[in-house]
Amino acid sequence: MNQSKQQTNPDTSSAIWKFLLPSLVGIGLFMIPIPIDGEVTIPVAILASLLEEALATVLPAILTIIISVSFVGSVIAKIMKLSNPDTFKNSLYLEKLLDVSLFWLVVRLIATVLAIMTFFQLGPEAVHNEYTGGLLLMEGGLLPLLFTVFLFAGLFLPLLLNFGLLELFGAILTKLMRPLFKLPGRSSIDSLTSWLGDGTIGVLLTSKQYEEGYYSKREAAVIGTTFSVVSITFSLVVIMEVGLGHMFIPFYATVMFSGLVAALIMPRIPPLSKKANTYANDQESQLNEAIPEGYTPFSWGFKQAKRRADTNKGVGEFFKDGTKNVLDMWLGVAPVVMAFGTIALILAEFTPIFSWLGAPFIPILQVMQIPEAAAASEALVVGFADMFLPAIFATGIESELTRFIIACVSVTQLIYLSEVGGVLLGSKIPVKFRDLLIIYLLRTLITLPIITLIAHMIF
Repeated sequence: MNQSKQQTNPDTSSAIWKFLLPSLVGIGLFMIPIPIDGEVTIPVAILASLLEEALATVLPAILTIIISVSFVGSVIAKIMKLSNPDTFKNSLYLEKLLDVSLFWLVVRLIATVLAIMTFFQLGPEAVHNEYTGGLLLMEGGLLPLLFTVFLFAGLFLPLLLNFGLLELFGAILTKLMRPLFKLPGRSSIDSLTSWLGDGTIGVLLTSKQYEEGYYSKREAAVIGTTFSVVSITFSLVVIMEVGLGHMFIPFYATVMFSGLVAALIMPRIPPLSKKANTYANDQESQLNEAIPEGYTPFSWGFKQAKRRADTNKGVGEFFKDGTKNVLDMWLGVAPVVMAFGTIALILAEFTPIFSWLGAPFIPILQVMQIPEAAAASEALVVGFADMFLPAIFATGIESELTRFIIACVSVTQLIYLSEVGGVLLGSKIPVKFRDLLIIYLLRTLITLPIITLIAHMIF
C-alpha cells in the first residue's frame, strides 16, 4: 500500500510490538547464522533439512504429483476459461497460479513427462540417470530440498515482508544502496537472506516485492540475478568438493570481493541496464524513499515500519499469505526447475556441447597462466547447468591453483538452471532465458580476471 494513503497511527504501543515481535522472529528464522555439524546455516534451512530427512523416501513421489498437478490443473483452467471467461472472476489468485501462457504450459508438460520418467525409471537412462533427472528429483536431490525450503520459507516470509522490517532497512540503507547499486535500501534484506540461507529464498523474497510494486522491473531483475548470492553453506560444500576445504577463508574472501565488483558493474551494463523502470501489472511504484524534514533515516524508517505493521489483519491473514507463497513456489517453480534443470544436465552429461562452449575460454586461460586450461574451460561453462558441476569437473584437475579458481568462479556466476536460474524463470521477475545466459557469461568474464589475480598472489 502506498505510504501516503495509510491512515493508521504508527505511534501506539501496539504498533511498536506488532513491528518488533514478528520482525525479530523473522530475523531469527532467516538471518541468524547457526553452526551445526561443522556448517553455518539458518533456522529455516535447518527446519527444511529436518523435514527433508523425515520425508526422504516419499518426497520424490510427492513432487511428481505436485508437478503433474501443476500441468493438469493448468489444462483444466484453460478449458474452464474457454467455456466461461468469467470462471476466475472471484479468484484472481487461482487464475494467476493456473492460467499460464502457452509457453509455460508446455514447460509444465515437459516437466511432468520428465518427472514421471525419472520417478518410475522409464525411457532412456539419460533422463533418469543419477546425474540428470535423479539429481533433481530423487532422494537427496535438489527438488526434495526445495520442497521443504519453499514450505518453511514461503510460510514465514510474511514476517520479513509484512511487518515493517523492509521499511526500516529501506530508509536506513537507501543512501548506500542507491549510489552503489542503483537499488532501494530494502534490497539489502534480499541479499542477506540469500547469503545466510539460500539463493532461492532471496529470489522468492524479491519476486513478492516486485509483484507488490516495491521494485521496478529493472530493480527486480538486478536483485534476482546479482544479489541472490550463494549461501555460506553451499560455498563450503564447493570448496570441500575440490579438495581445498582448508582454504575456506581466502576462498570466501575472494568470492565476496569479486562478487562485489560484479554487483557494481552488472546493473550499469546490458541486459540489466536496459530493463524498464516500470512496475508489475502497470501499477504505480509503492515505494517512497524520501526522508521528510525533521527525521533521520532511522526515525523515519522506524515510523514507517510501525505504520506498516499496524495494517496487518491478524494470524489468519498471515498464514493465508504464507500458504499462497508456498503454492506459488510448489506449483509454479518446481516444474520449471525440473524441466530446465533436467535438460541442462542431460546436455552436460551426455553431449560435448559444454566442451564446445568452453573452447573460446582456453586461450584466455592460457594468457592468464592457468594450468590445465582445456579442462578448466569446460568447468567454467558447465556451471550454467548446475552449481556443483564445475566442482565435480575440477576434481580431476591436479593444479590446486586451477581448482581454487574454478571453485571461486563457480560461486560468483550465480545463474544455475537447476537452482536459482530455474527459480528465476518460474518467478514473476522479468528475466528471460537469453538474459540469464548473457548475465552468466558476463559475470564469468568480470570475476575470472579478479579471481585469477588473487589466486596467483595466494599460490
